[in-house]
Amino acid sequence: MSDDIKPRLRVPATAKKGEVVEVKTLITHPMENGQRKGPDGKIVPRLIVNSLKVTYNDKPVLNVKLEPAIAANPFLSFFVRVEESGTLKFTWTDDENQSWTAESKIEVA
Repeated sequence: MSDDIKPRLRVPATAKKGEVVEVKTLITHPMENGQRKGPDGKIVPRLIVNSLKVTYNDKPVLNVKLEPAIAANPFLSFFVRVEESGTLKFTWTDDENQSWTAESKIEVA
């Protein structure tokens, strides 16, 4: 399954110093909540992305704990103020401690 899981980011490439920019992210993940029965009649085990951590130049920006009620392919949008050029780093982690990382740079003009 991990080959099918892909984080996607939408981050502006440039910003003015002190500007507040919108950041959007989505991860392709089925988000099994542990309550559905499979074709064999057995419960499909819970397997969800349970956290997202975002840093900007290694400083924490966002730390989200996700719960089973969130839809498949979770999408999040948030705002961040940028004071200097840098890199936003996103780390998604699931119930099996698998993680996926994506990065995007913002150039402050």
